[in-house]
Amino acid sequence: MSVNKTYRAPRRNRIFRALLKPFGRGVFRLLSDVRIDGEENIPRGKPYIVAVNHVSMFDPPFVGAFWPESVEIAGASNVFDKPFEGTILKMYGVIPVHRGEFDRALLVKIVHILNSGKPLLMSPEGGRSHVTAMRRAKPGIAYIVEQTGAPVLPVGLVGTTTDFLRRVRQRPRLTLEMRIGKPIVLPRIEVKGTRRHELRQQNADLVMSHVAGLLPEEYRGAYAETAIEPSRVNSN
Repeated sequence: MSVNKTYRAPRRNRIFRALLKPFGRGVFRLLSDVRIDGEENIPRGKPYIVAVNHVSMFDPPFVGAFWPESVEIAGASNVFDKPFEGTILKMYGVIPVHRGEFDRALLVKIVHILNSGKPLLMSPEGGRSHVTAMRRAKPGIAYIVEQTGAPVLPVGLVGTTTDFLRRVRQRPRLTLEMRIGKPIVLPRIEVKGTRRHELRQQNADLVMSHVAGLLPEEYRGAYAETAIEPSRVNSN
C-alpha cells in the first residue's frame, strides 16, 4: 500500500483535541492519583504504534490525555452508535474499526497515518475486555507493521476498570497507571499462505507478551505464561 499526500487530522479534530487534553488531565487528576512510568521510551517525532491492553472505555481518553504527542486512535466501530461516547469519538477523530471484517480503506488510512510520521494508538485485543485479564490478540497489528515497518510501543494500563467512577469514592485514593515499555521491532515475515497468517499471530502475541510484562499478574490473562518483563528484554 502506498500513499502520496501527508496525512493530517482535520482542523476541527485538532482543535477539539487541544481543548480535550487539558480537560481530560484535570478530570483524571481530580478523581485519582496518576502515575506515568517510562515516558522517556517514547520515540517522539517518529511513527510508531502504541499497543495497549484494553479493559474499559476509560483507556483511550486516559492515554490521550497524558500522551506527550498528539496520537491518532483506532477504536471499535460499534461504540460510535452510543450517544455520548460516539460523539466524543467523532469529535476527536477516532478511526472506526469494524471487528472481524477486512476493511481495505481502513488499512490504507492507518498505513497513511504511520507513513506520514504520526503515532497510532490501538488495542491488539480488538476491543475492551471489561475485565482486567487480557484476551488473545488479533493478528491485525502484525499486518500493519508489515506494511509500514513501524516499531511497536507496548503500554500497560492499570486501574482503568469499568467501575472506575464508582471506586473514586473509596479510600485509599485510587491510582491510575500508564506503564510505557521500550519500542520493539517485530520479526520480518518472508513466507506466504497459511504459515504467513500463523506468523502474524505469533507477532501479535509477541506484542501482547511485552504488554503483559508491564502489568500486574491479575491483568495478564491469556499471556500469563508468556509475559516478557522489561528486565528480561535484551537492550542491545
